[in-house]
Amino acid sequence: MVRRNPERRRALLDAAIDVLAQEGARGLTFRAVDARAGVPTGTASNYFADRAQLLLQAGAHVHVRLTPAEEFMASFSTAAPSREQTRVGMHDLLRRIRADRNGYLALLELRLEANRHPGIRAELTRTIRDTLEDNVRLHLEGGFPGDRSTVVTLYLAMTGLFLEALTLPDVLGDDDAGALVDRMVDTIVPPA
Repeated sequence: MVRRNPERRRALLDAAIDVLAQEGARGLTFRAVDARAGVPTGTASNYFADRAQLLLQAGAHVHVRLTPAEEFMASFSTAAPSREQTRVGMHDLLRRIRADRNGYLALLELRLEANRHPGIRAELTRTIRDTLEDNVRLHLEGGFPGDRSTVVTLYLAMTGLFLEALTLPDVLGDDDAGALVDRMVDTIVPPA
């Protein structure tokens, strides 16, 4: 039976993301989600038909959690498109990833789980591909410098930075992530 309390559903999805980030996909059980959310045992199973649905919906919810704030987007969208404005956007993305470390780590866990489950793989691929295509469209329609390959290359560089900074930060040593973002933007995004 699917419950319709959106606040409870959101709390369960947030708990699922925390479980994924801290215990991995194997630790993601209805019982673990209930415990993390502080709700009675059996609650999560009332909201999600099975574990695969919980994983898929947690994956979609990660993207919601990592969405830029409306205030930032209002300011960002009124500025002139430029390499500098791209830099501002990438620094905001880095800030959001750092602020929601569990969200990004859960997304990494979902990617690994997708390799074992074709249904999860198809859905996660669609979600991430759609997000990337939205970013390409916004970049091109916004008049930012560069083309599709600029956005894809920047996406790949940033996801590599996130992977290292969040999982094995000592690999980067004393390199400042913000300075690395600046170098990536300067290297990948052409001047106006």
